Amino acid sequence: MVESGNGQLDLEEIASGAAHQHAALELRGVVRRYHQAVEDLEILSGVNFRIEKGEMVALVGPSGSGKSTLLHVAGLLEPPTEGQVLFEGRDCGPLSDAERTRIRRDGIGFVYQSHHLLPEFSALENVMVPQMIGGLDKGEAMDRARQLLDLVGLSDRVDHRPSQLSGGEQQRVAIVRSIANVPAVMLADEPTGNLDPQTSAEVFAQLRRIVEATDIAALVATHNLDLARRMDRIVTLDGGKLVPFE
Repeated sequence: MVESGNGQLDLEEIASGAAHQHAALELRGVVRRYHQAVEDLEILSGVNFRIEKGEMVALVGPSGSGKSTLLHVAGLLEPPTEGQVLFEGRDCGPLSDAERTRIRRDGIGFVYQSHHLLPEFSALENVMVPQMIGGLDKGEAMDRARQLLDLVGLSDRVDHRPSQLSGGEQQRVAIVRSIANVPAVMLADEPTGNLDPQTSAEVFAQLRRIVEATDIAALVATHNLDLARRMDRIVTLDGGKLVPFE
């Protein structure tokens, strides 16, 4: 995390220091099959995709089309049956489990429809946890967490536990927690799916602000076409392949 001389989060410095030599994330010919009793079920069929830093891409498609599977493969949560996943130009296929775990921890932020906040911890502590797991000391993690929560308008809610926060507030905590370690990529699976339209729009606006401020590459699976159209581009998962949105 880059900070200014007064100890504050320097978002401009984060953005200007990002490297653009490689795509933040690239999938080449990715196939994903699941073995069933009678035959293999192919969910992804030769997916080719790349996303640059600072870009926000909507992933759309009907339920059951494989959007979550694509995010799991892109996020190194499960391997492709065929093809390559490249993180900042590095082929992740030959990497050890420990190396892939490190990339997931430090380089990829995950946001889900259910926020998965730790119920016994405050908003501040929820954002501190991944930083401390990443090796930051408690004081630095606390300072960074306060700055991030302030960025999304939650400076007065830092000591509240998830049960004391609204659905939109909980999801904003989940979003800043996902970028606490300044990942190169954010993968979001229906991040506003549990929210009413107004709250959904507010949370999306905060998400957009974070992407623009930090130069993160964000791939967001959503059924909400109104929100999708507010992103930089839209891709559709159709027949196991990604195609331009029409």
